[in-house]
Amino acid sequence: MHVAFFLLLGGALARFLLRHPGETRTPWIIALSVVLAVLYAVPSAGAVRGHAGLSGREPARDRLPAVPGLGWLAAVVAVWMVLVLLAPSFAWCAVPLFYTGLRTLPTRAALVLVVVLTVFVVAAQLRLAGGFDPNLLLAPPAVAAIATAVFLQMERQTARQRALIDDLIRTRRELAAAERRAGTLAERQRLSMEIHDTLAQGLSSQQMLLQAADRVWESDPGKARAHVRTAEAVTEHNLDEARRFVHDLGPADLARGTALDQALRALARRESGERLTVRVHVDDAGRVPHVPERVRSALLRIAQGALANVREHSGARTATLTLTLLDDQVVLDVADDGRGFTPGEPPAASPGVRGHGMPAMRARASQLGGTLTVESAPAEGTVLSAAIPLESPR
Repeated sequence: MHVAFFLLLGGALARFLLRHPGETRTPWIIALSVVLAVLYAVPSAGAVRGHAGLSGREPARDRLPAVPGLGWLAAVVAVWMVLVLLAPSFAWCAVPLFYTGLRTLPTRAALVLVVVLTVFVVAAQLRLAGGFDPNLLLAPPAVAAIATAVFLQMERQTARQRALIDDLIRTRRELAAAERRAGTLAERQRLSMEIHDTLAQGLSSQQMLLQAADRVWESDPGKARAHVRTAEAVTEHNLDEARRFVHDLGPADLARGTALDQALRALARRESGERLTVRVHVDDAGRVPHVPERVRSALLRIAQGALANVREHSGARTATLTLTLLDDQVVLDVADDGRGFTPGEPPAASPGVRGHGMPAMRARASQLGGTLTVESAPAEGTVLSAAIPLESPR
């Protein structure tokens, strides 16, 4: 549009000089043309620099094109009107001025300016024609109407696009915040499950062993020392778990490529004692080494949580860990002969359910696309079953 203005201005001046050489008004026409060109050029150069800045790294809203002031627009229009009065051939410079006015003024004021400029153009063209011409009377208003309609439509589209972009930016920020919150909650859940399945259970075992040692300290020193040694072994294992937990590693029982069945047997040995005997049964042991690492870790943690519930709440004498490998999934069953409970009762009223352990075990199975079910009844023991697909989701 800026280039069009200068082309129209230069063409009008050239036409005047060719058709009216040596007239007394020629110096005034040249001088006013130069003044109009200079007035128009200064804000236009600023606008061009503003548009060029949009390709930089700064956001577009911080580098908007320079918008000229009302005083500048009034000066440009005034000089143009004087030129049109002196030389009607300058009338068509009004078309770029339409857009300048629409861009600078509020819509209603801009429409008034467009009407005034159009009237000047019509008067100038009729003056050049030397008489009435319907085409010259109707063509300038049609051009002005088209130019105004195009500009206003572009403004509306730009406003809609800007609103859409703002919505997208806001939605992206909200989505990023939601993802951060979800990640934080997921990490908190992971940490709580790891602490429950390692440190909390180990400390609980140590407390029970030390209490047992204290009860028989005078009457049976040998048995008390055996409890203390067992507590020391539990402490050592718990310390290994804590170190691996700090370094975000898997369970210590699965370190150095230990197979799942071996890890379950090591867990059974630690949990077995005079009050509870834990057995392990494995179906199709040849396929155990092919169980994915994440599935091995989840099943071992589930077994730890289940045995902690058995030891602390069920009053069972025996518990059995059964690992079964099917074609498409691996199943771990933890069965005990304890007092059992009613699965529908709240955790506080159910001796077989620990407040945090059961949700943690369900979460571990669910994260890998698996399921966890519990079957129990009062005085009939409890069977916990965790089934996880062998091709678990990432």
